[in-house]
Amino acid sequence: MATRSTPSSRRAAEPSVPATAKQSLSTVAYEAILNRLRVGQVGTEDRLVDLEIAAQLGVSRMPVREALLQLVAEGYLVSTARGYRVRALNRKDVAEVFELRKLLEPRGAALAARDISRTGISRLGAVLGEAKAALAEDNFSRLFQANFDFREIWLGAVRNERLASVIKRFADQVLTVRLTTLRDVAVRHVVVAGLTEQHHAFAHHDSVAAQDSMLRFLMAAERSYAAVVLADET
Repeated sequence: MATRSTPSSRRAAEPSVPATAKQSLSTVAYEAILNRLRVGQVGTEDRLVDLEIAAQLGVSRMPVREALLQLVAEGYLVSTARGYRVRALNRKDVAEVFELRKLLEPRGAALAARDISRTGISRLGAVLGEAKAALAEDNFSRLFQANFDFREIWLGAVRNERLASVIKRFADQVLTVRLTTLRDVAVRHVVVAGLTEQHHAFAHHDSVAAQDSMLRFLMAAERSYAAVVLADET
């Protein structure tokens, strides 16, 4: 779906996705592209081209173009003369997003800890196991996916759908930050430690611990980003 040029194996992995009666073709394309952005399958150097994506999904060009334009409007992508790219963020952009995340996500985590089901806790435990395994085998992609899955599970327990939606939006806007910082081995250890702490809070329905843990997790992520920027500037 992304062109750098894009590996043929990546293109082959994209299934043809039929739309249901309740789901338009543009929605199908939007969700397919957004999912790839969220799990780190599209890097900052990749190029998203509507014709290629349409062929991969088995749909026409127009709904794909509509989906790409929606992602531009939402801040995920930027339009260029050669297609669409992941939006690059400057330090001010990242600082503003983290400020909002530190206000919203701890509250969301507290609500999730209160309401999460046994099934949700079990799923978090399984994903935490994936994260630990990824850390042990030094597998960046697997850890990136586990980190994303963990957030999706606990957000699914937040009954305030508007809050969950806003949290997702702002977390997704710093995808390029995670793509950069998670490549650092030390940061991976911090991430897994944070997920472990969060899992403990969720498993015990401890809203206060979940809120505090999430704030520490976000502050650590912000510090990691700042360290990477400083290293690049020196």
